Amino acid sequence: MKKQICYMMGLATLLATATQAAGQEQLAASIKEAHVETARTATQLDYTLDSLNALTKQKEGDLRPAYSNYCTQVSNTEEAAGWTKTRILWMAGDGRKYFKDWQDTVTSIANPSLRKKAQKRLDTVQDSFDKVEASLKQAGEKFKPFLSDLSDIKAALSTDVTAGGVKAIKSTVSSANWNYKAVDRSIKSALKEMEKMEKALSPDAE
Repeated sequence: MKKQICYMMGLATLLATATQAAGQEQLAASIKEAHVETARTATQLDYTLDSLNALTKQKEGDLRPAYSNYCTQVSNTEEAAGWTKTRILWMAGDGRKYFKDWQDTVTSIANPSLRKKAQKRLDTVQDSFDKVEASLKQAGEKFKPFLSDLSDIKAALSTDVTAGGVKAIKSTVSSANWNYKAVDRSIKSALKEMEKMEKALSPDAE
């Protein structure tokens, strides 16, 4: 009877460990995907700001090609902002569920020493996850004034793509550059924590 109980406990531990491993693999894959998408967003922000500054610095010639490129980059940035919002919702939903399942598995471990080590691993990864979520939320908020500036500039120049038109939006361009810094800072903070998570969730993690 005792052997049977020990066997059942051992089997339960193995199943719990297998479930934890599967959850971590899913989480690792999701974070890797988020990392790629967030890096793409950071690059898109640079493209958009570069296109805006190139447009405003052009002193002569036809400004329409530069304006057309700017409009394209604005559309791409709006898509990136939409992705950021979607990722925030994912982190609050499925992302949090991964950690709940992981915590349930850790709590079920009978061996105190093993449970303590597993809890430490969980806490380390969750700390980075929390920071990623906070950074993306902040980026989502900072996107609002940045996109507002970009949209206003696009609208103002739509019927006046001239040196005079560009001169008239000078203050809004300055505002866009300022708001860009806040978005970029939040995105890069999220990227930094994602790198930590990827390392912690990799098969080679200590």
